[in-house]
Amino acid sequence: MKKSFAAFVAVATIAGSLAATPASAQRGVAAGVAAGLIGGAIVGGAIASQQGPYYAPGPAYVEGPPCRFVRERFWDGYGWRFRRVQYCD
Repeated sequence: MKKSFAAFVAVATIAGSLAATPASAQRGVAAGVAAGLIGGAIVGGAIASQQGPYYAPGPAYVEGPPCRFVRERFWDGYGWRFRRVQYCD
């Protein structure tokens, strides 16, 4: 809650300082875009930094696979080739 309040105060301060400065036609759009980007970054950072409830999954015990694949060289009548063969213990 404190971070959200601090972010809100920061955004309000930036918006107030930009509104208080006189803007000409050349600076008005750029200042508005810059204020929007900075304010969005501050508020987005405050929201992203909040940690919600995290529920970790329970422990899972998995046995290793009883079978494995092995690369085997064989002669196919024209030359030596490789194939994967499954070996189960």
